[in-house]
Amino acid sequence: MSEKYLDSSLTPEERAEDLLGRLSVEEKVYQVSGIWAQQVDEPGQIDYGIGQVSTLEMRQKKTMRECVDWQIEIQKKVMEKSPHHIPATFHMEGLCGAFIQDAMSFPSGIGRGSSFDVELEEKIGKIVSRQEQAVGITQVLAPVLDVTQDPRMGREGETYGEDPTLNGIMGASYTRGIQDHVDADNGRRCDACAKHFMGFHKSTGGIHGADVSVSDREMIEKFGKPFQIAIKDGNLRGVMPCYCTSGGSASSSNKKMLTQVLREEMGFDGEVLADYGAIGNQHRFQGLYETMDQAGYASIRAGMDVELPMREAYNDDFIAKFKSGEYDMQYLDRAVKQALTAKFRQGLFEHPFAYTGQELEKKFYGNTEEDKKISLQSARESMVLLKNDGTLPVKNHTKKIVLVGPQAKNARFFFGGYTHLSMAEAPFAAYNAMAGVDIETAITNAGYQLIPGTNIQSDDIEEMDNLLRLQKPDCRSLLEEMQEMMPETEVVWTYGYPIAGDDCSHHAEALKAMEGADLVIFMLGGKHGSCSVSSMGEGVDGTNINLPICQDVLIQKAAELKIPMVGVHMNGRPISSDIADKYLNAIIEAWNPSEMGAQAIAETLLGINNPSGKMPVTTAIHAGQLPLQYNLYNGSAWSQGDSIGFKNYVDCSHRPRYAFGRGLSYTTFEYSNLSCNKEEVAPDETVQLSFTLTNTGNLAGTEIVQIYGKDVYASLARPMQELIGFARVTLQPQETKKIQVEVSPSQMAFLDEDMQWKIEKGEIRLRIGSSSEDIRLESSFSVTEDAFIKSRDRVFVARVE
Repeated sequence: MSEKYLDSSLTPEERAEDLLGRLSVEEKVYQVSGIWAQQVDEPGQIDYGIGQVSTLEMRQKKTMRECVDWQIEIQKKVMEKSPHHIPATFHMEGLCGAFIQDAMSFPSGIGRGSSFDVELEEKIGKIVSRQEQAVGITQVLAPVLDVTQDPRMGREGETYGEDPTLNGIMGASYTRGIQDHVDADNGRRCDACAKHFMGFHKSTGGIHGADVSVSDREMIEKFGKPFQIAIKDGNLRGVMPCYCTSGGSASSSNKKMLTQVLREEMGFDGEVLADYGAIGNQHRFQGLYETMDQAGYASIRAGMDVELPMREAYNDDFIAKFKSGEYDMQYLDRAVKQALTAKFRQGLFEHPFAYTGQELEKKFYGNTEEDKKISLQSARESMVLLKNDGTLPVKNHTKKIVLVGPQAKNARFFFGGYTHLSMAEAPFAAYNAMAGVDIETAITNAGYQLIPGTNIQSDDIEEMDNLLRLQKPDCRSLLEEMQEMMPETEVVWTYGYPIAGDDCSHHAEALKAMEGADLVIFMLGGKHGSCSVSSMGEGVDGTNINLPICQDVLIQKAAELKIPMVGVHMNGRPISSDIADKYLNAIIEAWNPSEMGAQAIAETLLGINNPSGKMPVTTAIHAGQLPLQYNLYNGSAWSQGDSIGFKNYVDCSHRPRYAFGRGLSYTTFEYSNLSCNKEEVAPDETVQLSFTLTNTGNLAGTEIVQIYGKDVYASLARPMQELIGFARVTLQPQETKKIQVEVSPSQMAFLDEDMQWKIEKGEIRLRIGSSSEDIRLESSFSVTEDAFIKSRDRVFVARVE
């Protein structure tokens, strides 16, 4: 066969190498460029084909089959225009499910992080991969591997939390789910693209895309670790750099990070995809490079491959300078080969189109009931019980329950940012650049209202409720679910307050509704979603991390009624409220549990679901404490002790409100009988621990066992402690299980003064418990000598059985 690239028996790399040699410069540049689908018919946009197509507009299609017809039509146009008939890669977000009508939706990233459930995360990835493949999408923009550092940033809810190891292990599992779902009929598969490489959530002031002030050591050790784990343990095939600058370099053109660290040290051999507009932003907003094409060349030379969403910096001047020899062709060829290799790997040359007919039905809907079970399980496991004096579970003899807050009556609040619903809501926002400057004028001109005391648009819009009825017609509100589950109990609803601001005008009617109640359930928090109809989300950042005044004040007023009160919080950042802590009898952190959310919350309130979730973030009391994580360096925050520092601020504790890993249960667990097989180990040996875990209560329950390591004395400052292992252990009442743990010294390796990964001689303390502050057992071992290791060769998580 003369055209080797058409020979499917060859490797993707061999086929890409052959095709690369046949392409003109124009074809090459178009293969590393993206396009908005609506631009396909514009002159010059696909004259040489195109590399990638954004499928964001699938969010507004009324049926799944519209999405299919749309993909087939665009793919045909692209292939007809391409001189070598190269199909486009269609990409879509995949954090919480596909943006496709009838696709399954899942809880937010931070909710799934609360589950610590690695196996379930892989199942979710497989569902997302299967449904996106069915409609012709082979590039999934997920998982999100950002290590969250600041709840002011509106995107905290997308992450798995603040711990690099947890994020990496969950992300690697999700990556395997996406990439290992190979279509048995034709071999088509998806590539995962992990976001956002790296340090995105360390941005100054908690502002989206701002500068990141962090050393290279911390950048690689902390923010790079999840990517390294996903590359090693998940064979990650795609990476998307963040928008930020760090050390004067933009992430999209930082050669040290994109080439030396990512490719050479971490061993990544896949595609690097630009975040939307990130390459052009360097010239337009970050004051870098004299022209757009220079920004494009700096990026591709640094290790960037594909510009998304459209050709902006990879423009005609960019093409001309490669043709003239001013720009070095080796960089373009490297990027094009990566893009083509991905297409061959995904099976696009043999199967470029979405499925149709019965085949489509089978692929997309074939496992719907099982998909729902997995979404429900994820929602159940995301529930975190933060406080309980015995008020929960709700007692069978309860006569009247009052639900308070819009979140109880409108199921749209179950869906967080980067869900299909929140993305479909975005076009109804009056201000798509998110809450901020000039929003009042924008909203007034659109005929909408602001929530009193805020810059947030009221989302009481019929069209948005219609979206829920279209996308999820069977999705119940919590009010409907509680009324269904408790037919003998009077369950009523009252508005109470909005999602933000200082509007207390509905308090009197709420207090009236509470008269004679046996229990009041406050649905608390804001709206995690998109654009100006949300209180947090992409670009919707805020300085206040606490509950709004209108919610705190009503809780305080209701406390005078002496009725038991429960708070259920939904948002992308954790609940933090002095008033809630003081007056509520029980608090559940529910995050954004998605379409099965009403059932999961109701079951948790009633004790049908015994909560097992653990906080994947440290919860600050006040924004003035930030940054605040459990793994800050020794001598920071509350670890100062009796040193030169002081134990508290003058107006607040140094300590957090809720510790990382915190989560209560309706039963109790006892840790005992710890043993360790070695006191000293060589760097390449392992330590074996064992202990027993007993369910000492009267209900079956699941404990998330957490193992932390602490480098007691080191040559460089090290974290107070680091999560090195975890496991979900389910026990029946009074059941005991022996837990075995294998720890490797390389889990505690760090970058030394010469930026080499070092396993350092000295004592490592092991701490086992129910949270980072609820430590039940401790032991230690000593590493006998120093050793050096490659980044990719480290062990990242203790084996727990």
